[in-house]
Amino acid sequence: MILTALNDYYQRLSKENKVPQPGFSSEKISFALAFDQNGVPQQIDDLRDTSDKKPRARTYKVPVDKRRTSGIHAYPLWDKTAYSLGVTAGEGKRLSDEHAAFKTRQFDLFRHSDDKSLLAFLKFLDQWHPEKLSSLPGYSEEVLDSNIIFRLDGQRQYLHENDDARQIWSTALEENTGIYGQCLITGENAVLGTDHPAIKGVRDAQSSGASLVSFNSEAYESYGFRKNQNAAISTSAIFGYTTALNYLLRGDADNQQRLQIGDTTLVFWANAQTSQAAQAAESFFAVLNQPPSDEQEASKLGSLLAQVADGRPLKEVAPELEPETQFYVLGLAPNAARLSVRFWMVDSLEHLTKHYAQHYRDLTIKPAPWKGIAPSVWWLTLQTAPIHGARPKSEDVLPQLAGEMMRAIITGQRYPRPLLSSVVMRFRSDGNINGLRVALCKAVLAREARLATHSNSNKQEVSVSLDKSSTHPGYLMGRLFAELENAQRGALGRELNATIKDRYYGAASATPASVFPMLLRNVQNHLSSMRKKDKGGIAYTIESEISQIIDGLGDTFPRSLGIEEQGRFAIGYYHQSQTRFAKKDNANSDEQSEQGDSE
Repeated sequence: MILTALNDYYQRLSKENKVPQPGFSSEKISFALAFDQNGVPQQIDDLRDTSDKKPRARTYKVPVDKRRTSGIHAYPLWDKTAYSLGVTAGEGKRLSDEHAAFKTRQFDLFRHSDDKSLLAFLKFLDQWHPEKLSSLPGYSEEVLDSNIIFRLDGQRQYLHENDDARQIWSTALEENTGIYGQCLITGENAVLGTDHPAIKGVRDAQSSGASLVSFNSEAYESYGFRKNQNAAISTSAIFGYTTALNYLLRGDADNQQRLQIGDTTLVFWANAQTSQAAQAAESFFAVLNQPPSDEQEASKLGSLLAQVADGRPLKEVAPELEPETQFYVLGLAPNAARLSVRFWMVDSLEHLTKHYAQHYRDLTIKPAPWKGIAPSVWWLTLQTAPIHGARPKSEDVLPQLAGEMMRAIITGQRYPRPLLSSVVMRFRSDGNINGLRVALCKAVLAREARLATHSNSNKQEVSVSLDKSSTHPGYLMGRLFAELENAQRGALGRELNATIKDRYYGAASATPASVFPMLLRNVQNHLSSMRKKDKGGIAYTIESEISQIIDGLGDTFPRSLGIEEQGRFAIGYYHQSQTRFAKKDNANSDEQSEQGDSE
């Protein structure tokens, strides 16, 4: 299914002239060598993009017949300098053999051509001496071991773009024979291939590329077939799926179809009635995963998703999108010389949008700790890492957590269980109970409640804002802990170096019975101190709130709380604390309003 979808996507890209034709590959080329009609080298052209601080190689569609592994194999009309010019920056133990293979390949292909450019190229190879390279205009040490192409001096066209050269190359490819059989991807009878080009662009995979289809042990072979013969795929389908996947994984700055989420490299594409509709769907999905930083644009996106979550059809909310567009999402992770499929999803754009809308609704908490719309998946998963400085470090995130969270979002299934336990553990270890972390707890618990078979799907058991009617012990004790901290701040001042949260949060949320009796004894001292400082009204409000919360808890505190209740503890603490801040802001705004009226 994955390979079939990729091969179909290649057909669309081919019609749009975005990918090379069979027998060609998009490769990074840095330099070109120009020669005259007599084969005399003239100069080296620097083809690199110099718009950035560091020059970058440009992409050209050049002839490639198969993937080069450990053996010697030369490519037509281009190659790295060890092959094409017999020069390398390293030791070059087999340099002469590589250059000889390059020359032999070119003469075998083009010796019978009457094209003046190709004939001049063969003359150049016949009389070339590697030591001449350093004397050519435009030479620098950066040329060594880079990919190089060729052109006849006075012409702007490169040899691999020459019509005669392309025709000769196509004829040579058709002459290659192989096993004839039915392709598992297309269902057609065709020549079956065994060489699958490398997939490049997956983070932390081998820089030379990794394999998506590979049989490297006899344990995986069947019916006497050897290695990749076990995957009956035609040469054209192999070229199609690998070319499409490498296009999706390209490292261009404008590539919006590739996302990095933890150790998972995610690519996506759409299939619609028109290319414009497919591109609109792909752009929309990219925005869903990388919300706009502009507050106004983020609010628009949030409003759209809220309407979808409320049941409005996507076509009404976003007329430019086609809801029935088929959408594909593929998550890949490195696995030595091969690639692992982390997840694979095929669904309509409307269903996918509903899943994202539900994700943002599950995350919703008031007051919101973000502006406009919740942050991206990767920024959310960063909250599971320790926060000791300005921001958490990506290497501290569990390797598979981000990918599993992404799977839950795009499929609408439960969030990964380690998500809640990781956040709760961070609460206890670094004491940073920020809004994003609490929102993650709320999202996990809200989705669990909604997807439970015994739960009413229209009722969200975890409240978005402060819920004084909740009877969950964890939620109540979180609220109680926030009020106890409020009393401490009221008695000792707002600029405390450490509060009960810094000293007792972990124990209070995990083993309440061991901590709360002591905290309740101490709070009486805090309340008494507040009354002596003419804060009797505030002390009365806090004491009333504490009494109301304790009435809902029963006679004794639980000896321990499970992970879910510890998550509710954090939500209760956040709601109660933020409500206190909101009251203070409202009081300040009312005071300013009264002053303005009096003036």
